Amino acid sequence: MNFFEDMNERVERFSILDVKLAQAATFLLALIVAKFIPRIMEINIWWFIAFWLLCGIKPFYVFWRKK
Repeated sequence: MNFFEDMNERVERFSILDVKLAQAATFLLALIVAKFIPRIMEINIWWFIAFWLLCGIKPFYVFWRKK
């Protein structure tokens, strides 16, 4: 079994609460990084928007389009 298959099996065990807690933990980690490295917030907002869009394309497609 390869790495990605193993990770998919593990993620399939998650409930919606587990997913939301993981999202909250990631968000809080991002806040900690921003607090420790405040210069990161000086990056142009359009870079954040571009990365947000890039990261959101696949989940959006899987959720709304893939059958």
